[in-house]
Amino acid sequence: MPDNLSPALAALQQQWADLAQHALAQLRDDDSLAPAARAAQVRELSKAAGLFTLTQTVGTPELTLLVARETLAMHGVGHLLGLFGPEAGLLEGIGEPLRSSHLLPLLAGDKRSGFAFTEPADAPRPTGAEVDGDMLVISGRKSYVTGGADADFLTVLVEVEGQGPAMVVVDTGLPGVTLTRRFSSLDGSHHAAFSFDRVRVPRHHAIGAPGEGRSRALGKISAVRRAIAADAVGTAAWVIDLVARDLQRERRGGARAASERIRLRYGDMRIQAYAARATVYRTARLADAGQDVVNESIAAKVFATEVANQLVDIAVQLVGGEALVVGHPLEFTLRRLRALRLAEGETDALRVNLARGYLDLGKGRL
Repeated sequence: MPDNLSPALAALQQQWADLAQHALAQLRDDDSLAPAARAAQVRELSKAAGLFTLTQTVGTPELTLLVARETLAMHGVGHLLGLFGPEAGLLEGIGEPLRSSHLLPLLAGDKRSGFAFTEPADAPRPTGAEVDGDMLVISGRKSYVTGGADADFLTVLVEVEGQGPAMVVVDTGLPGVTLTRRFSSLDGSHHAAFSFDRVRVPRHHAIGAPGEGRSRALGKISAVRRAIAADAVGTAAWVIDLVARDLQRERRGGARAASERIRLRYGDMRIQAYAARATVYRTARLADAGQDVVNESIAAKVFATEVANQLVDIAVQLVGGEALVVGHPLEFTLRRLRALRLAEGETDALRVNLARGYLDLGKGRL
């Protein structure tokens, strides 16, 4: 493993690896379990191992979160539902009344939230809000609302007249809120689209100071990008291990690992994975040092997901046609990793943002 983990974190890593290899792997492979039952059992195991609350505890080091996510993914269980508790996200540190009405029920699992940031391509204008006394009157549309299909409330990026962008808590049961579409993506995750027709919410549902909405949202997105990068490098390591076992398996004519051509491809897989993991670990350490890592989080997410996708594609080529049979671990992983290249910003858009960050703002480091 890279980079001088503290004895305490190394011990946790080993504990999480043991859990992943045994109890969680058994739950993953138990086809008799319904998804809800599996998630409930995963949740109990995760709580006992101290994983569940990592994402709910303010100040959990980035390196700890990285090691937890990577370790689970390295053993092929990082995608299981129930591993981590609901995150405060944009509600972290929020005061009353939103703390009692929304944050605490969210953390307890009694309410579910969705993140509404993206406008549909054909939207005539951004989602906006008029100020009417103590109320905001919101109109507009949002597409690709993460977690929106089953959400009790949304955190919505809204352009408030005369004040700038704000993230606003909007209950999905309010008059004028319409869930216009439910859909699933390639990896099986669920999303939704919403419209808002003069939805009235209290002004105190705006999070933070006026004009902070976009920067607050981007801070949350940056943290999610680091989480995706951790999952990607862990999954890449799992793919490499799976390929090694397959290549060393005895066949008629001997193990394919004896082929120089195969070894060349496999060696390149390990080189790419090494570089991606180094990038992700450096970014976590910079974040823990209190550095601005918006651009580094972009770099880590883009590089890790692109490398992981390249590696699973090579793995499919090396394993052969059986890897594309529905139900094969690589078939599932191929679909899941492909979706990560679009999550929280598609690769080319993020490359442009990274260039803009340095060329226009002088942000970012090599």
